[in-house]
Amino acid sequence: MNIYVGNLPRNLSESELRQAFENFGEVSTVSIIKDKFSGQSRGFGFIEMPNREEAERAIAALNGQDLKGRALTVNEARPRADRPKNQGFFGRRGGRSSFGGRR
Repeated sequence: MNIYVGNLPRNLSESELRQAFENFGEVSTVSIIKDKFSGQSRGFGFIEMPNREEAERAIAALNGQDLKGRALTVNEARPRADRPKNQGFFGRRGGRSSFGGRR
């Protein structure tokens, strides 16, 4: 099961996040998403746990729990297809802007 973890402390390491979830069972992968330019944490990440029951217990126990001063948001990650598409600047989809650009 793929698990979304949000509201992560910026200084949290992947090993610290792994430890929090390993209390509930086997953890396959841990990934904290980082900004591609600064390398800083973007404040969320993903955990994969192969056993669904263990993953559900981890979600129930850790959602809303404090980790280094931040209340975690923990839930089952949605597949990419279910996420809304990027709407671009001011909710538009591509094309030129009407803000002073020529058509």
